[in-house]
Amino acid sequence: MMLLRHIPFLKAVFLYSFTAFGGPQGHMGMMIKTFVQKRKDVTEDELVEYNSFCQMLPGPSSTQTVMLIALKRGGIPLALVTLLVWVSPAAVLMGLFSFIIHYYHIGYGPGRVLPMHLFSYVQPMSVGFVFYAATRMMQTTIKHVATATIMVCSLVATLFINSPWVFPVLLLLSGIISNFSNRRIPDPLQKPKRINWMHLGAFAGIFIVAGVLSELARTEDWAHGRIFNIFENFYRFGAIVFGGGQALLLMMTYQFVSRHGARVLTAGQMLTGYGIVQAMPGPVFSVCSYVGGLAMSQYGGMWQLIGCVVATVAVFLPSTLLLFFLFPVYENLKHHVVIFRALEGINAAIVGIVWASGIFLFRTIAFDASLSFEWSNLIVVIITFCLLYYSKIPPPFIVLGWLLLGWSLH
Repeated sequence: MMLLRHIPFLKAVFLYSFTAFGGPQGHMGMMIKTFVQKRKDVTEDELVEYNSFCQMLPGPSSTQTVMLIALKRGGIPLALVTLLVWVSPAAVLMGLFSFIIHYYHIGYGPGRVLPMHLFSYVQPMSVGFVFYAATRMMQTTIKHVATATIMVCSLVATLFINSPWVFPVLLLLSGIISNFSNRRIPDPLQKPKRINWMHLGAFAGIFIVAGVLSELARTEDWAHGRIFNIFENFYRFGAIVFGGGQALLLMMTYQFVSRHGARVLTAGQMLTGYGIVQAMPGPVFSVCSYVGGLAMSQYGGMWQLIGCVVATVAVFLPSTLLLFFLFPVYENLKHHVVIFRALEGINAAIVGIVWASGIFLFRTIAFDASLSFEWSNLIVVIITFCLLYYSKIPPPFIVLGWLLLGWSLH
C-alpha cells in the first residue's frame, strides 16, 4: 500500500524509460527536465551529486542515478520497483530482438538490413540532450576558476585518453585538487545513516557461489549448464565494468565471441545487438538481454527466454547491491571536510566528461560515408538543444517528433 502513493513517480519513470535515448550523458538531460524541473523530486545539485557518486561505481550509472532518486523518495522498496520499471521496456525489446535475429536471421549487411530509418535523427537528438545536460550542470557546478580549470582538463583528457580507467582516475585527481582550498566547511551531520552490511555480504556471497556453480557446470558437463555460466559471466560484468556500454561490449565480445574454445555468438550477432541498442531507449546494459537470449538459443525458445531474464538480472544485481551498501557510507563520509571539499572537484570533472561525451558523439555523426559534413545532424542538435533550453515542451514529445520526422522522410 505504501507504494501506491508513488504511482505518479513510477508513471514518470515508465514514460522516461521509453524516451531516454543517448546513453548515460543523454539521460542526464532528460532527468533534469523530468525529475528536477517538472516533478521536483530532487534538486539539480542533488542530481549532479548522485550522478557523480554513481560514476565512481561499476555498472550502469544512469540506472543507479534513477534508483537514488527513488531511494530518496521511498527507500529501498521504491528503488527496486523503479529499477524494474526502468529496465523492463528496453530489456523486453532487446530480448525480442534476440528471437528475431535467431529465427529470421536478419541483421546489418547486404540483404540483411533492419528497417532503422525510424531512428535517423535519434543520434543527433541525443547529442542535443547531452549538450543541454552539460550546460545546466555547468551553471550549477562551475563557480570559480579552479572548477572551470578542472572541467576543461577533464574534457581534454576524456577526448584524448582512450581508456575506461580515465573516469575513476579523473574523479580521484579532481577530488584531491579541490582539497587544496580550505574555505568550504560542511554542515554537521545530524544523524548518521545506517549501513546495512548484509548488502555487501550478499554481493560477495553471490559472486563466490556463482563462480563455483559455473565451474561445476563446465567441468561436470551439466545439461543446460550454460545458464550457470551466463549468470556468472554477467554478474561479473556488472561487478567490475567501468566506462559504460563500450567497456561492456569489449568484455562480452571476449567472453562470447573471441575467447578460445568458448565461442557462443558470432561477431556479426554481437555487433548487430550493439547497433540495435544504440537506437533503443533506456539503459545500454539492456543489450545483455539480447546476448543472454542468443547464448541459450540452441536449447529452444523457453531456454532462450530464460537466458534473456538471467543475463538481465545478473548484470544489474551487483551494482544494485553495491549501491545500497555504499550510498549510506558515502552520505556519512561526505560530511567529513576532506570528502566534502573533494565533491566540488569531482562534480566539475563530471561536467567536463559530459561535455567530452557530447563532442565525441557528435564527431561520430558529423560526416557521412563520403566524408562530407552532415549539416542536417548539426541542425538537429541545435534545434533539440534550443527546444530543451528555451521551451517548456516535455522531452517525450521532442523525442516523438524526431522519430516521426525520420519515419516520414525516408
